[in-house]
This record gives sequence, C-alpha cells and structure tokens, in this order.
Amino acid sequence: MERLTLTAEQGDERVDVYLTRALPDVSRAAVQRLLAEGNVTRADGAPVRKNARTVQGETYHVRLPVPVPVDVLPQEIPLDVVYEDADVIVINKSVGMVVHPAAGHPDGTLVNALLYHCGESLSGINGVLRPGIVHRIDRDTSGLVIVAKHDAAHAALAAQLQDHSLCREYEAVCVGTLREDAGTVDAPIARHRTDRKKMAVDLQRGRPAVTHWTVLHRYPGYTHVQCTLETGRTHQIRVHMASMGHPLLGDTVYGSRKPYPGLAGQCLHARRLSFLHPRSGARVTLECPLPPWFEAVLTKLEYLIK
Repeated sequence: MERLTLTAEQGDERVDVYLTRALPDVSRAAVQRLLAEGNVTRADGAPVRKNARTVQGETYHVRLPVPVPVDVLPQEIPLDVVYEDADVIVINKSVGMVVHPAAGHPDGTLVNALLYHCGESLSGINGVLRPGIVHRIDRDTSGLVIVAKHDAAHAALAAQLQDHSLCREYEAVCVGTLREDAGTVDAPIARHRTDRKKMAVDLQRGRPAVTHWTVLHRYPGYTHVQCTLETGRTHQIRVHMASMGHPLLGDTVYGSRKPYPGLAGQCLHARRLSFLHPRSGARVTLECPLPPWFEAVLTKLEYLIK
C-alpha cells in the first residue's frame, strides 16, 4: 500500500475536491472511496469525513491500496505490423482502437491483439494491463506505436523517451491560420482542475511539456502542421495547439463540440518514429503514410482554395 502526505495550500475547500486535484491519477470517485474507507487521516490519525473541508496548512495522510491486476485475454484482432523482430514490434494503429484496457474498454484493445500476435513475448514492466507498452496514443489518433517484447528492450526504449533520442513526429490539421512557419510550445501540462477527463496547461501543477511545430500547408481557415514531441504528456499536442488558439480539427474535447464530417475524432496521425535499436544500437526510422480519412480531409480543404 502506497502512503502519501499532502498539505492543503488553502482552506475551506471540500477535501474530496482538494485531493482529486492533488492526486492527478486518482479520480474523484476513487478519492471518495478512500475517504469512505478511512484511508485519509489527519496528522493525529483521525479519519477525515467525506463532507470535511480543508484547513490551510493542515496535513493529510493518504493510503493508496495496491491495484488488483486483471487478466487480459489474447484476442485475434488484425494488426498493421510496420516492423518486428525479437526485441520490438511497431504497429500502425487505426483510429478507434484503444491502446490498453481501461474502464469502459476491457477488451478489443491493442494489448489484447498483441497478446494474441506475440504470445507471452512481451515486456512485463508496465504490468498485466499494459504489457510491452512503451508509449501510447489516443483512441482517435492513428499511427505508429512501439512495443517492447522483453524487459531489457522496454527499459532501453523508456530511457530514450527520457533523453529524447526516441523521436515521434505527428501530422495534424488545426483550426485557424498559423502566421509563423514554425514554433515551439513550452508549457507544463496537468489534469484539468475541474474536468477530470481533460488535461490543461497549468503553470503551477503541470509537468514539463514541449511541442515543436512546423507548417506544412495553409488552407483558408486551417493549417496542416507537423508536430514533434520532446515530451509525452497525455493529449500533449491537442492541449498545446488549443492553448495557442488553434485546436485540432475534429477535436470535440479541446475545440468545437461539433464533430467534423468524416472524422471520428481529432485530425492527428503519428507518422514517423525513430529510435535506437535496444540490441544493436543502430538507428531505426519508420514512417507510415497518412490514412485515407486524413487524405480525404486534405482533399476537402484543397477545394477551399479553388
């Protein structure tokens, strides 16, 4: 059981609201269960009531139970394998496929498909629910995902994520016309303070996040861009472009709530991936073309010029 000690920065706030903000990976419902089960106590050991309010400077001790692993079953789901050897496998993920099991998506995920395709030859570093997964992309984002087949490969690739030698390039269409030809967004990202399903730029609580962007083509009211990640925060490109006033086309979370015709979600594709092979050390660079739905969007935008 993990134990955390937190100190309230301000008073007269609902304790469950404060803890949900202070624990970005724990949902409000989970926080309320912690309170109900007596897993949140004051400095003197007294349990904190569910309807309690914070006192500025007061210390709270939180006990986080160890998650109970859930077996993930292999499923015969077609995969677009771009590269595979004894150490890694790279998949071109389609739109709509969830990377790993989660609430509301217990199966039909990339992990289920990988377990069928690779058998037991997947890294166990990320646990039962995320075997082999080094990084992930959103359900409605398509493109390249790298997966480790054993723990040594996983550790090597994770280290490359940290030192930025694992390079990930995306293509996207954003709303509005970007004036500059290139730029960088350096803005920390954290869980949204009131909407737990969203992320947001947060200068006080956020973790470092850097996105480099380059204009590929301009259309009336839209811009086709390439984005290179220096870090890998949840929804990073979507949040950063929206923070500039240019949300991704079709992104109903950070942009217009009205879906764009022909898009299942945001217009975002992980097109290029480059990494140092965990065994040989050689640079491996892979690319997958824009999917038909993305090309169809660009074709529609071309008509705006004519």
